[in-house]
Amino acid sequence: MPKGDKSAYTDKQKRKAQHIEQSYEDRGVDPDEAESRAWATVNKESGGGNRSGSGRGTPETHASSRRGGRIGGAASASRSREDRSAAARKAAASRTPEQRSASAKKAAATRRRKTDNA
Repeated sequence: MPKGDKSAYTDKQKRKAQHIEQSYEDRGVDPDEAESRAWATVNKESGGGNRSGSGRGTPETHASSRRGGRIGGAASASRSREDRSAAARKAAASRTPEQRSASAKKAAATRRRKTDNA
């Protein structure tokens, strides 16, 4: 298998890598670096390609995601209340009306789903 070949990966793994890569790019990381970080994360969590015949069988772990969340949470907690609210105001100002309405629709659907299941 040539270097960079993704044929051993499932569609779900490819979507996951694409989502992680997009997240890095949104935060200003170079596209090539974002791609390599994304695939490193997928490999760390799933142990490589999971398609049949690719030596599959290792359970998926979310250790790297958990670690990133812990680091981000600690960084956020160490900031002052004023810094956090200033960042929130800046983020809100940069969102388009379409993004805001999409978020509102998503939140409403989640609330509906939770009340239906309760």
